[in-house]
Amino acid sequence: MRALFLSLLAGAIVFSSADAQSPTPIVIQAMTPAPTKPSAVTAGVTTSATQTTLKALQAMKAANDEILTQQKATLEKLDEMEKVANDIRIYTKRG
Repeated sequence: MRALFLSLLAGAIVFSSADAQSPTPIVIQAMTPAPTKPSAVTAGVTTSATQTTLKALQAMKAANDEILTQQKATLEKLDEMEKVANDIRIYTKRG
């Protein structure tokens, strides 16, 4: 009888402490800043920054295109080498 009572008491302690260890999270909404009016100065800076960024992106695209053409030429050379290697394998097996 004592063992049953002690096991029930231990179970109640375990279950009550489990609830105390997991509090519910508190969610707080972030503040949004007040909208500002765009000025002519910021519009000019934005246009200049956009043009600079566009030029940089165009330069990167040109560099990437050049790399792609080099890679295409390399792949074609590798394909030719593979064909030659296959021909050599065929001829060595025959002779």
